[in-house]
Parts: sequence; C-alpha cells; structure tokens
Amino acid sequence: MSLIRGTALLGYPELVAEVGGDPVALLDAAGIPLASVADPEAYMGYRALIMAVESAAMITGTPDFGRRLALRQGVQILGPVGAAARTAPTVADAIDSINWYMAVYSPAIVTTVDPTDDVRYSRLEFRIALSPLPDHRQTIELSLGVALRILRLLIGQDFRPATVHMPHDPQTPTADYRHYFGGAPRFAEPFAGFTFRSEYLARWVSADGDVHHAVRAYLDTVVPPGMPDITETVRTLIRHLLSTGGLQLALVARQLSMHPRTLHRRLAQRSTSFDALIDDVRRERANELLRDTDMPMGQLAGALGYSQQSVFTRACQRWFGCTPSQQRRALRG
Repeated sequence: MSLIRGTALLGYPELVAEVGGDPVALLDAAGIPLASVADPEAYMGYRALIMAVESAAMITGTPDFGRRLALRQGVQILGPVGAAARTAPTVADAIDSINWYMAVYSPAIVTTVDPTDDVRYSRLEFRIALSPLPDHRQTIELSLGVALRILRLLIGQDFRPATVHMPHDPQTPTADYRHYFGGAPRFAEPFAGFTFRSEYLARWVSADGDVHHAVRAYLDTVVPPGMPDITETVRTLIRHLLSTGGLQLALVARQLSMHPRTLHRRLAQRSTSFDALIDDVRRERANELLRDTDMPMGQLAGALGYSQQSVFTRACQRWFGCTPSQQRRALRG
C-alpha cells in the first residue's frame, strides 16, 4: 500500500463541516481514523485519502472542494521536506529538495521540473504513481493548489504560472481556475502541473545554508534519496509524446541522453519493454479521458496517438472487453 502523511488532510474535518457534510462519517467510510488527520507522525493509505476527498466533493455538492482544501494547507504539511525547501538558497534548490525527498511525505508522489522547448519557461509536473487510479480530479486540484501556495511562499506572492495544466475537464467555470491559479487553465492535458517563467528558479530563498544541510542530512537517514525509476521516467515521457503520433524508442532514448539499446536493456532488467509501457500508458490514459472528459472518440483516439478511431476501438476491446462508449458509461456509472 502506498502511504501519505496524515498532514495531507489538514483542515479536512473543518471544511467538510462548513459545506454541510459529516467528516467523521466520510473518514470512517474511507477507513481513516479521525485521530490521524493532520498528525505528522501518522500515515494513511493514498487511495483512502483520494476516497475521502472525492466523496466529500460529491456528497456535499462542492465541485471546488480540492481547491478550497488547499487554501488551508501549505508547505507545513511536508514536514522536514518543507523545512529543507524553506532553508534552501534558491527556488531551484528548494524545488530540488522537495523532488528529491518527496518519498518522506509520500512515496506515491512524483514531482519533476524540466525545461520546455521555449527556454524562457519551465514545467512543473505532479503525478500520483499508483495504477490503476480511481477518479481523483479533486485530489489533483488539491495537490496543485498546495503546490501553488508553496511556490508563492518560495518565490513571492507575485508568482503567477503562465499556464495551469489539468488532466480532466473543468469542474467549475474556467474563469474560476484563472482567478484561483492566476494563469491560463488548460484541460484534458497529458499531465497535471504548471508552466512558469524559468527566471523564477534563480530567486533567492534563504541564506541559512547550515540548517539546510543539516535537514538534508537528517532526511538522508530517513529515506535514501533518489530519482524516479527508469520505467516511471519513460512512462512520463510517453504520456507527453503520445499525441504526437511519432512515438519511438529512439526518440525517448534521445530525451534521456542514452543509446536505444541501453534503454531497451534497462527496461528489460525491469521485466518490461518500451511497447508494453506504451500500451499500459495508453490504457491508463484512455480510462482517464473516457471518465474525466467529454472528448469525442475521434479526438480521443488522436490524443492517444492512434491514426484511426477504429484502431482505438480495437484496443478498447482488448483492454476492457467492450467499446469506448461502453467503457465511458461503465466508468461514469
């Protein structure tokens, strides 16, 4: 089971009560003890957290529940990982500390910051490394809302992302997202995150270098730091490149600065292959788009990198034993 610290639900009981729900009943249904909520020493199952957040939004009729809950949270929910960020010299170092030690908060979360094709901008991506994932639209919006608050703490309240990327359809009017995040919202995207000006990364955060090194030394004793597994890195690249229609092993290997045979060998060591990962990411992404968007089937097939809708239909028959329309009805039922 992938876990997450109890601080991930900081403010949850109070917000649920404010919008007319019963927080104890919702937490009990998700299998989360009330005593573990907001407790930095307690852990809960990540799927249980998703259930608590999504059910609260649905039962109380609060379509922006995740974004509202984020307003009650901030860098403090990360515990010592947040301390490493706040004492880092620059924004880039702070984000690097969060990415590097995120497993201390939850091993199910993967965050990355990479340059875009336009050198003036960088992209922050947030991903929940669980498969399969239940409906988690509110959880994504909660996570991005918290990420926004952390970035504004590090960079300054003037921070505004250029674009905000959501992997689902809007849950409230688009103007709400623009007002909340301060950037242009984009929906049914292949990832969740922000695109922002790269110059922000150079901003100064702290001169407390001794404390920063001490916190990182402590974190090294809690969990070995490390970058994402090669399969997770390849899966992320596949998601970004699916819609281009030119997804090939050589292209992904070039993105990773390695020879295609090296990438093939490293994936084989993980008992998988490039084609298997493409098929798995397509199946996962198809489920998300069928469940979370009203995208027409022809457009959806293109988003998955299929040249024809009929090819997508055959893939759905193989994956789910039914047509895309039947799978959409089943997911929403």
